Amino acid sequence: MATLTKRREKLDKIYAAQAAPVTAEEALKLLKSESSVKFDETVEVAFRLGVNPKLNDQQIRSTVNLPGGTGKTVRVAVVAKGEKVAEAQEAGADLVGSDELVAKISEGFLEFDKLVATPDAMAMLSKLGKILGPKGLMPNPKDGTVTFDVGKTVKELKAGKVSFRAEKDGGVVQMAIGKLSFEEGKLLKNLAAVVDQIVKLKPPSVKGTYIKSVYLSTTMGPGVRLDVGSLQNLGKITA
Repeated sequence: MATLTKRREKLDKIYAAQAAPVTAEEALKLLKSESSVKFDETVEVAFRLGVNPKLNDQQIRSTVNLPGGTGKTVRVAVVAKGEKVAEAQEAGADLVGSDELVAKISEGFLEFDKLVATPDAMAMLSKLGKILGPKGLMPNPKDGTVTFDVGKTVKELKAGKVSFRAEKDGGVVQMAIGKLSFEEGKLLKNLAAVVDQIVKLKPPSVKGTYIKSVYLSTTMGPGVRLDVGSLQNLGKITA
């Protein structure tokens, strides 16, 4: 614990002395050079957007496919019926079932990271909102997890498809883009995919600066502020 505290203090001093925002490449080099923990830290990006999520037309919620993956093994469960059961199994789903899987979940079984359901199976899950909702596991059409195309969805989730949304207070979007052990190029490609998606989601009603700030950070470190303008080559930002 003392080692982590010293590292945190060192990083705080380094980042507090950051005179100006840096490029994504510079930020990643700094994060990699200052990592001293014995586990593979997660790299996260955080956007502060000029939106008001309390307004229906300024709610940001979507998904993005990270080309380099997340670095995590994603356990996918599927609630489906009929031929869709076999389709999900062939696609590599870790758990597939119907009534029996729903019953298991109702008893507290939550050993999966993503839950996919076909539209005709959602009625069975509707009563499990108090169990799945707080964990962020309830299937949702906006996340693409309520679908008849279960095979494609399972493969995408396994490959690195992640969902995100702007927080109601502050309009902050935060998500993991990979592991610190990833090659810099892989992390940059993942960041580019996220930036591009964020830009595409800009609500027409937003006036002024849309992307106010962007930070990169690791599990045990503070954020490094990025130069938004320098991200143009990654995601064609026109903030």
